[in-house]
Amino acid sequence: MTSPEDTRTVTPSSQQPGTSTHDAEVIIVGGGPVGMGLAIELGQRNIRCIVVERYEQPQPIPKGQNLTQRTMEHFHAWQAEKELRAARTIPPEYGIGGLTAHGTLLGPYSYDWLQRDLVKPYYYTANERLPQYATEAVLRARAAQLPSVQLLTGHDAVEVAQDEQGVSVQVAPRGEAGGQAPRVLRAAYAVGCDGARSRVREQSGITQTRTDHDRLMVLLVFRSTGLHELLARFPGKSYYNVLQSELKGYWKFFGRVDLGSTWFFHAPVPPGTTAENFDFKAYVQEAVGAPFDVDFEHIGFWDLRFMLADRYRQGRVFVAGDAAHSHPPYGGYGVNSGLEDARNLGWKLAAALQGWGGEALLDSYDAERRPVFRSTIDDFIAKSIETDRQFLESHDPARDREAFEAAWHARAHGAVGEVHAFEPHYEGSPVVGQEEGQAAAVCSAKGSHRFDARAGHHLAPALLPDGRNVFEAFGAGYTLLAMGADPASVQRFAAAAQQAGLPLTVVQTQAQGEAARYEAPLVLVRPDAFVAWVGHSVEVDEGTVQAVLQRVQGR
Repeated sequence: MTSPEDTRTVTPSSQQPGTSTHDAEVIIVGGGPVGMGLAIELGQRNIRCIVVERYEQPQPIPKGQNLTQRTMEHFHAWQAEKELRAARTIPPEYGIGGLTAHGTLLGPYSYDWLQRDLVKPYYYTANERLPQYATEAVLRARAAQLPSVQLLTGHDAVEVAQDEQGVSVQVAPRGEAGGQAPRVLRAAYAVGCDGARSRVREQSGITQTRTDHDRLMVLLVFRSTGLHELLARFPGKSYYNVLQSELKGYWKFFGRVDLGSTWFFHAPVPPGTTAENFDFKAYVQEAVGAPFDVDFEHIGFWDLRFMLADRYRQGRVFVAGDAAHSHPPYGGYGVNSGLEDARNLGWKLAAALQGWGGEALLDSYDAERRPVFRSTIDDFIAKSIETDRQFLESHDPARDREAFEAAWHARAHGAVGEVHAFEPHYEGSPVVGQEEGQAAAVCSAKGSHRFDARAGHHLAPALLPDGRNVFEAFGAGYTLLAMGADPASVQRFAAAAQQAGLPLTVVQTQAQGEAARYEAPLVLVRPDAFVAWVGHSVEVDEGTVQAVLQRVQGR
């Protein structure tokens, strides 16, 4: 007999990974945030993996800075949240919000933009901001603590091939050791986390669909204390988006790297622009609307385009992060999407390798993540560019100030709605239980933040009657939240999971306080904190239990 507040974990003996003649169970090509996050997800599940990374140290380019609340849940699960927050380059007491301005940053029109703190109640952790190289350093340090993770730096993956038994990855040293002979690593699976020009994607035969916007963009990194002083009028802001009619919806975008001196700047530039033939100092000063000191540290260029792989899996090879999808750095969606790829794929690979997940579970990585990014492009990033273009064509304060100000006020309200609407979910996933009325459900980035438990959606946090947050009660595998459910039904789940080899943690509690917001006596939660199935009745028969577990395992 269990107590009213009880947690039990069913860990079948078949869950233990077996021996292998391979060098590793998974080879990860690319040791950026996505590759290292995947390695940690696997390593914490005792999956042997090798990360092949070309650079000895993280590259000091300040990209991928905005980390959402959901991404910080990953760092919590990877036992690196505290270390990541300590690596922050902007003091915690200084805010990390953003604003959008019209004309220039110092002009009369601006509003708060991308206020992700608005959805904080629906996540267990707060959002964060720091340069990608600082994030990579934290992830490398955490991975180094895991004996099942090997980081092979200073090496290129030059050839990837697969057969029925596994994947071969030929690696060769770079730099001073570049004359050494390449060697071949073998694993059951390989994952390309090697960026938008992914060699893994190309050599595995995964095609991609690209949408070019015919825009050459510049990335500037510069030092300026004067800009910090000029922007003191916007306390607590760390990134700044400038709309100008001649840009036709494309942005000039500033961001802080630290507090007071270092900045980055993205903006369109004319075709043929080089570091030598363009006055970048005047360009950034014009966007701000005032002169200030500028000392450039980096001038680079990139083409504005969207890319989406036509599939995320080819046999034993997968792609994740920029190797699977890439887009302009608008809205901070890129690194967050890549880290969600890592979290989604990692536990599924572990399930397959440990024997409790089927092929359909591996296939669900593509079925879930690819439509979500397609929606991220269509419903948020590309839509934002088009919406801005239409606004700038229709409204000009010099032409009709009253109409402009009314439309500007409406935009400010819409910016709040965008944050609430960005809620990636897996309704329609083949490994998620379907509720009545979900016949036409599809995985999408567009949804709504709610506290009630919904199949395919992220589970909101809740304080349990015993004082723990539900996120502190999760097991490494699936978790069954039983809140006033029939004890016999709960036992059916535990017994069926044991028989199926499914690792299951059972949390028995009462539907009181915040837990009552789930509005269901039974909630089955996946290892990535998404809801796999919701039981709205206190009793569940044996047939339903068996069907639910077979579905979520990909059998």
